[in-house]
Amino acid sequence: MVALKTAGRGIVVEGPSGIGKTTSVINAIKDAGLAEKVLVLSARKADEVELIKELPKQVPFGVVVIDDFHRLDRKVKKQIADLMKSLADDGAAHSKIIILGITNAGQTLISFGKDLANRIEVIPFEANPEYKVEELIKKGELALNININIASDIVKDAQGSFYLAQMLAYNTCLRAGILKWSESLIETQESHESVKTQVMTALSRIFHDTAISFARGTKLRREGRAPYLHLLYWLSQSKTWVINAEREADRHPEQRGSVSQVVTKGFLEELISSSDDLQKVLHFDNTSGNLAIQDPQFVFYIRNLSWPQFADEVGFISLEFPSRYDFALSFAGSDRDIAEAIFNCLSENELEVFYDKNEQHRILAQDVEEYLAPIYASDAQFVVCILGPDYPKKIWTKFESSQFKQRFKSGDVIPIVLSSAPLGVFDTATSVGYLPWDRASVFEYQLKNVVETLLKKCAETRSSRRHEFDGDNNFLTEQIALNLVAE
Repeated sequence: MVALKTAGRGIVVEGPSGIGKTTSVINAIKDAGLAEKVLVLSARKADEVELIKELPKQVPFGVVVIDDFHRLDRKVKKQIADLMKSLADDGAAHSKIIILGITNAGQTLISFGKDLANRIEVIPFEANPEYKVEELIKKGELALNININIASDIVKDAQGSFYLAQMLAYNTCLRAGILKWSESLIETQESHESVKTQVMTALSRIFHDTAISFARGTKLRREGRAPYLHLLYWLSQSKTWVINAEREADRHPEQRGSVSQVVTKGFLEELISSSDDLQKVLHFDNTSGNLAIQDPQFVFYIRNLSWPQFADEVGFISLEFPSRYDFALSFAGSDRDIAEAIFNCLSENELEVFYDKNEQHRILAQDVEEYLAPIYASDAQFVVCILGPDYPKKIWTKFESSQFKQRFKSGDVIPIVLSSAPLGVFDTATSVGYLPWDRASVFEYQLKNVVETLLKKCAETRSSRRHEFDGDNNFLTEQIALNLVAE
């Protein structure tokens, strides 16, 4: 209330969708006696976005509420940030901006100017406490003269969302045939699981294809590490309906490379922006790196998915990754061009690849031998050694090969032998199948052949491992425990 009455001071109200932000703000505005001067604009509506863009030219404009601020493009967000700073500096009594957005909307706004932090009021809305949700359900029961027998279950499933509580209570009433106020008190006799199943069936018709589309990403890479699917799963576990993609990747080392790839190269943002259906339920802010859910119904849907069944339907060969890396590259510096090209191609196919240049910040200040030894000895499913004429001469390649040489027998080492290197100098490497590379031939053509072969090898291994698990009655349970819930 103080911020509402402070001349020029902007307000940001942030939090998950469906918890009552808009209603609370409108009520507060009425209590402050400002209701007659309020214009509510939504970033979801194209014509109203045009009005938002014109605000800097329309001063004075009274009180303007901008809903779904996070959906505005970066340029417009900056214009609004600059305007809010100007109004605060002038102590303008004639104009005030109130922003409504998802969690961390204030952080995004402040990113356009750190000095804005002291000029606006950021009010975080968290999930409603259970007693508030109980009060909401009780009001509905009194209005209809009923008792909902699964009210406590609805409160837990709602996880602080008024919208979800209303949705579940509504479906409970439908199943019980309650459509209006009853003269005599009615006690429902519905099963909690039956209500959830009914809701999930209805939501599946709305969200199934959208969820599948996101989980597959810009292109389904069946042998890959499913970065989009894991992002969606991590979102389903978030109480605030938002995650920071990079931080989640750091928390899950086995997914770090594939998730970082789709985030830093813009693939995640491109995927969401290319689909109207995805934009309705998800929002990615490339400034903060936050991925958020916008629709409370979608939250309920992904929280109650059978994830092993869903992952299987998406089409990945396997979600069981026993190794931190799919491939580790070993090479002499003179062959870095080949190594880097292979790394880039494998990473684009959503595989985890150890490549020293990409790990410098992690190796820094570490005992290098202790850091590298387990990677080549066991942490990578396969070691790809690029055997050029300088390979036997370098200290680090000698060290790396000493760690993985015992793995030749198990088929975990894939040599790429350059035509300029005499085969005789590689001993064990020449006794197994290898990939040839001729510096005199077309680089891109050889790269394509090598990468395709490595992808097939990875897919074959994933598939055989999956078949082993398929023979186990606990396969689905193990997939959840090992791959999706691993924290």
